[in-house]
Amino acid sequence: MFEVSPVRNREEYGKAIYGIGQYFGAAPTEEQLERFEKVLPHERTHAALADGEIIGGAGAFPFELSVPGGTLRCGGVTVVGVSPTHRRRGVLRQMMDTQLRDVHERGEPIAALWASEETIYGRFGYGVAAWCGEIKLPREWTAYAKPFERRGQVKLVTPEEAAKVFPPVWDALMRERPGVFQRTEDWWKLRRLRMPDEEKANPRRFAALEVDGTVQGYAIYRQFPSWDEGSTSARLEVSEVIGATPDATAEIWRFVLDIDWYATLEASLLPVDHPLFLLLATPRRMKFRIGDSLWVRLVDVGDALSGRKYVGDGSIVFDVRDAVCPWNEGRWKLEGGQASRTEDAADIALGVDALGSAYLGAVPFSQLRDAQRVEELVDGAIRRADALFGWRPLPWCPEIF
Repeated sequence: MFEVSPVRNREEYGKAIYGIGQYFGAAPTEEQLERFEKVLPHERTHAALADGEIIGGAGAFPFELSVPGGTLRCGGVTVVGVSPTHRRRGVLRQMMDTQLRDVHERGEPIAALWASEETIYGRFGYGVAAWCGEIKLPREWTAYAKPFERRGQVKLVTPEEAAKVFPPVWDALMRERPGVFQRTEDWWKLRRLRMPDEEKANPRRFAALEVDGTVQGYAIYRQFPSWDEGSTSARLEVSEVIGATPDATAEIWRFVLDIDWYATLEASLLPVDHPLFLLLATPRRMKFRIGDSLWVRLVDVGDALSGRKYVGDGSIVFDVRDAVCPWNEGRWKLEGGQASRTEDAADIALGVDALGSAYLGAVPFSQLRDAQRVEELVDGAIRRADALFGWRPLPWCPEIF
């Protein structure tokens, strides 16, 4: 038998995190645990114990996540793992059930995660809610399709300077796109701007774009030099390039694309509606490869549906199935931007995972219907739901947590 409970001290914290850490490397050091505690508190970390020994763990960052038209409190699920000695015994299910109840009790209407394997989390009510992709772009194919006139000035900055000027640009992205989580001061310092020892040979570079006296864009990248028969075969690895406006995005990307001496630029986690697709004269040369990114779980259906904006004033009644969070079961009427319990006949029947997929506006109900994930009970209901939930720009989470 086993039990799941919040960790009580640093030792249990480390062992709980090692539930996933063992699959990626060595146990976390004291220094790593000290850093991680600043963004993932003890009380947001659960441990699974068998005979007094920790055999798994699961955490949830206390996030504020952008949703269409606003933000909501969110459990950012992370470091979920079970020891290989206790696999296929229901440990993960109990941890996820306990965690979801904890998120619910804390008043966080949604939970979100990046899935290490896409088959794991659907059974706990999570649905694919956003897509992203990676590119490998040869330097000779980086020209823009239209003439581009630069207005700003780019300068390299220190991590300390970046900590002051980068966050407002990130916040502008958060106001523009769903799927972006609010970064705390500790998150910036420890997760994005810190120089890890293992990166000293190829350190992160920080570039700030200043336009009209304010920083409107930034880039974080690394360079990996190499040579092949006397010519560069270097790789430029883009970690993050963000603009506060479309013009700033085009300009900071122009700076990165024009860096000398690399042969191939690599970037990942880009949304499928990224401006580069139409900025570049030859977008197919990016070799864009798509995959799932953010998975979303409606922990409280009523509060979650009421917490985002919609297009138009239509109404829809959902009959929601939720085996893990029974308080969500039943019919919910969305009308005037608010969701409430109803006795009205349902228009659409679906699992809470499908509702999570549609929640941020990237996955239409018509696509879910075609994939046999939802059932249309009233003719035209899917069309109405698509009109309500559709949102542009598409959701984007530029960082795996």
